[in-house]
Amino acid sequence: QGPLVESGGASVESGGSLTLSCTYTPSRYCMGWFRQAPGEDREEGVAGLDSDGTTSYADSVKGRFTISQDNAKSTLYLQMNSLKPEDTGRYICAAGGFYTGGVYHCKYNRREHFGTWGQGTQVTVLS
Repeated sequence: QGPLVESGGASVESGGSLTLSCTYTPSRYCMGWFRQAPGEDREEGVAGLDSDGTTSYADSVKGRFTISQDNAKSTLYLQMNSLKPEDTGRYICAAGGFYTGGVYHCKYNRREHFGTWGQGTQVTVLS
C-alpha cells in the first residue's frame, strides 16, 4: 500500500456537513477513518470499510457519517452530516485489514487492523 493523502478538512458550524477524501494507491485493502481529538494522544476509530463493502461505525457517528470509496478514482470518502463540536479533531485515513475468505476485513476501532496511515486533515466544528 502506498501513501494515503487526506483532504477536505475545514471549520464548519455545528449542524453542518463536510466530506473528507483520502487518495490511495489502487488496492483491495480494507480502509478506515480515525480521529484524534484535541489534547488526546490516541486516535479513536470512526468508520471502517471492508474490501467487500461491509461497513462499521462508532456509535457516536452512526446515522450521521457515511464511509464510501470510488475505486475508479482510488479515493475513500467520509461524508459527515449533522456535525457536532465533539466531532472536532484530526481525521486520519488508514488502510490494511486481515485477509480471510477472499476479503480484507477490518473493524473501525481496531488500530492493529491497519498498517498504513495518512497524516490527517483537521476538522473543527464551531458551536
